[in-house]
Amino acid sequence: RVNVYYVTLIDLIKKRELEKDELRPLYMDFQATTPMDPRVLDAMLPYQVNYYGNPHSRTHAYGWESESAMETARKQQVADLIGADPREIIFTSGATESNNMAIKGVARFYQAKKRHVITTQTEHKCVLDSCRILESEGFSVTYLPVRTDGLLDLEASIRPDTSLVSVMTVNNEIGVKQPIKEIGKICRSKGVFFHTDAAQAIGKIPLNVSDWKIDLMSISGHKIYGPKGVGALYVRRRPRVRLEPLQNGGGQERGLRSGTVPTPLAVGLGAACSIAQQEMEYDHHRVSMLANRLVQKIMSEIPDVIMNGHPEQRYPGCVNLSFAYVEGESLLMALKDVALSSGSACTSASLEPSYVLRAIGADEDLAHSSIRFGIGRFTTEDEVDYTAEKCIQQVRRLREMSPLWEMVQEGIDLKSIKWTQH
Repeated sequence: RVNVYYVTLIDLIKKRELEKDELRPLYMDFQATTPMDPRVLDAMLPYQVNYYGNPHSRTHAYGWESESAMETARKQQVADLIGADPREIIFTSGATESNNMAIKGVARFYQAKKRHVITTQTEHKCVLDSCRILESEGFSVTYLPVRTDGLLDLEASIRPDTSLVSVMTVNNEIGVKQPIKEIGKICRSKGVFFHTDAAQAIGKIPLNVSDWKIDLMSISGHKIYGPKGVGALYVRRRPRVRLEPLQNGGGQERGLRSGTVPTPLAVGLGAACSIAQQEMEYDHHRVSMLANRLVQKIMSEIPDVIMNGHPEQRYPGCVNLSFAYVEGESLLMALKDVALSSGSACTSASLEPSYVLRAIGADEDLAHSSIRFGIGRFTTEDEVDYTAEKCIQQVRRLREMSPLWEMVQEGIDLKSIKWTQH
């Protein structure tokens, strides 16, 4: 009943805020999605209006124009960004579809000899749910725990019947970078296929599927300043990876993903990858500077703030902080002029604490008090300073209202208290 009331209250606040004719909040949620780069839109527009042919029509110029644009995006932009052969790039609707294709497709194709899959407890929900579907089909799935810094140890978990290991490159909630190159080497030496969800990493950190011995990689357009509704799956040709397709039809995309490829979206993904490749070093340096500025400002002014995840093995644009003795949802509502989140956008409707934070061993109260700050290509210093100042102000205000904070100031150890229910 309390949960229903709380959700209804949030819906009411949303409605009132949307009805106001005021300035929109600052955007600091770049892990949920990114604004489309105007240069991407410029590349897409001709294929929305003038060059509208079906790229699979082989009998006239309309089809040839669209096919040429699609293949340019596949080869010179998406494939080049990750060091792949263009024939290894399959266009999809996004990383969720790519993850489903990779995990279910590999497991089902090789199920006659191998029926074991390995993943981690901190993966995106679409990976975890795909693995649960496989479990319902009789597969064995190992959900590896991670250390308190978010990193994992893999080697001992691989079995003779393991067909696939799936580990995300950069975590979408805490920004931790897994040792993908080392995991790739281990998997190749054991004859196990390696899939990585690189939605949060592609275009932000250098990736090379050959050097890192990655067999399958999921890519999302809207996480790299491209359009929503498009992504890609890298599928290695040598040594060859076989998949059982999820959808059947005209046999497009090497028969792995039937359906007409939307040329404007493919062009947009290609343009986003091309821009990311050109500006990756600059973007990374700038995002690192802004993230350090945000963290230093907040932590120098407020005590009892914990950064979740490994302090160095991380993508700097994803900053997850826990503010002790403050309810995260209350802080989000107090910071309504800044667009932030308390975790993954795909599970933000849930009032449960983040399963990623619980997996790294965060206390229940700290998991409930976490906020994710997303910094990206278009974030400014002024926006970072404003966010930090508002956060400091509201955390202080909420702590003044908290009896737990008052007890801590009086020197009482909260863990020594035996709470009773009445």
